[in-house]
Amino acid sequence: MPRGCGVSRSCGARGEQRQLIPVTIYVGNLSFGTTNGDLEKLFATHGTVRSANVITDRETGRSRGFGFVEMNDDAEARRAIEELDGYELDGRRLRVNEAKPRR
Repeated sequence: MPRGCGVSRSCGARGEQRQLIPVTIYVGNLSFGTTNGDLEKLFATHGTVRSANVITDRETGRSRGFGFVEMNDDAEARRAIEELDGYELDGRRLRVNEAKPRR
């Protein structure tokens, strides 16, 4: 693989960087009071956050206790996962890992 082309990058035949592919991170065991902004602020300390979404129940609008964060850089995402898994936020220990693809 050409230098500088990791999991989060798509490289052309000559190794030029073309497009960033975001890394999606699963964040579980969230407090019901945690907001999208809280998630974004927490992960932004580890790199550039593309989006942060707490998943809510369609009928009640209440948090379901988990969410997803997208980061552009693979190295930043991996560092965030390592450092935030087990991190205590709003009195709860977070479960943080790379999200599995949807079926």
